[in-house]
Amino acid sequence: MTTVPAPRAERLYTIVHTAVDRIAGPLLVVEGAEDLTYGEFVDVAAGVDAHGAPLLRRGQVLEVDGGRAVVQVFGGTAGVGRAGTTVVSRGRPARTGVGLDLLGRVLDGAGRPRDGGPDPVADQERDVNGLPLNPVARDHPDEFIETGVSAIDALLTLVRGQKLPIFSGYGLPADELAARIATEARVPGDQEGFAVVFAAMGVPRRTADFFTERLVSAGSLARSVLLLNLAEDPTVERILTPRVALTIAEHLAYEHDLHVLVVLTDMTSYCEALREISAAREELPGRRGYPGYMYTDLATLYERAGRVRGRSGSVTQLPILSMPDDDISHPVPDLTGYITEGQVVLSRELTRTGVSPPIDVLPSLSRLMNAGIGAGRTREDHRPVADQLYACHARGVEVRRLLSIVGEGALSEEDRRSLAFSTRFEREFVGQGDGRRSIAETLDLAWQLLAPFPDDELGRIPPALRERFRPGT
Repeated sequence: MTTVPAPRAERLYTIVHTAVDRIAGPLLVVEGAEDLTYGEFVDVAAGVDAHGAPLLRRGQVLEVDGGRAVVQVFGGTAGVGRAGTTVVSRGRPARTGVGLDLLGRVLDGAGRPRDGGPDPVADQERDVNGLPLNPVARDHPDEFIETGVSAIDALLTLVRGQKLPIFSGYGLPADELAARIATEARVPGDQEGFAVVFAAMGVPRRTADFFTERLVSAGSLARSVLLLNLAEDPTVERILTPRVALTIAEHLAYEHDLHVLVVLTDMTSYCEALREISAAREELPGRRGYPGYMYTDLATLYERAGRVRGRSGSVTQLPILSMPDDDISHPVPDLTGYITEGQVVLSRELTRTGVSPPIDVLPSLSRLMNAGIGAGRTREDHRPVADQLYACHARGVEVRRLLSIVGEGALSEEDRRSLAFSTRFEREFVGQGDGRRSIAETLDLAWQLLAPFPDDELGRIPPALRERFRPGT
């Protein structure tokens, strides 16, 4: 171990460690590292380039045990050997630049420019690890975000400061829905104060190009920050990507009073990276090989959403995750469901029938919906209409299941009405196609679908509201 000057480092010196004991996947095990601290940012030097300058890769300390430290290398360890490799301690955690100059930029998963432009001018640098919001300082989410998607706005309402994940199976159009919400979401009456931080983890290059083109064509890139961690990028960089995204979002929200929507896709890729690193560290695996601390790790990300008392801005999260084999009890959606405030579930059956977006409203919910709807926020008939839509659609789905058993001739008039409603509801209300609907248009369409039902079958809507909003009354 040697000590050398470092004028630009946070310390007045750096400490260089040369005792690399073992290399396992993206990890280095360094001996004699008593001065390293957990979470510290380091430089890993392995060889020199054609001009004799050291080839540096960034890394972060994952574990410190006495004089032994485990370092994850963000650039991967390909071409790195034990001999000649040095780990340079800078005495600082992983950080990223934050500020308004990041809006309109496309970055990689570590926050470096990917769009060919210069480095953004940062207001300051911040530790990417951050902290969950203090429960005492939290303000309850209660303000409506209009996504333009009827099934979400009417039945699974998103509010400022909420974390509402989208559960998708592989091959379902979760990416399209994510891009759609990122480009069409609005805060009614406050369009100028709305921003999007979009973080993609482990995506193919064509998917990354799709996200970029979608934001550009919709004219939304100017109010967005796009972070792209490609499938070909180092796996360990996926651990950093959501933390960089949330650090940028927190600065925009709490220092510049913006309402920031953070889209994280795909959290399953993030958890796969966690599992890979855990295996390289030879940790005892938990369910399906995922580390036992995955719940805590996910909570450190999801709990960074919210509103703070005395601050105008907010951070709203829309994590998107893929369910292997469409299994909602898989560890990733299962643990996510415990931490977040509901879920939006995509249906493979609806996709096959051409419904777009294919949102299955029955297993979906938004636990904070009631706080963001009603008079003064959306409309006074919102909650009763949503309850009635749920009730009528659930009845129609039940009749559809019984139809193959009892036959159509055994259906009552009420059964036929419910079955017809459920079919129209899926095709016209949920399957709205590419068009955007305001919340008023969404609720008006709901009333049109409910119009064939007699009053005694609309018991969840008060008579006064039926008289006021029902078509033809």
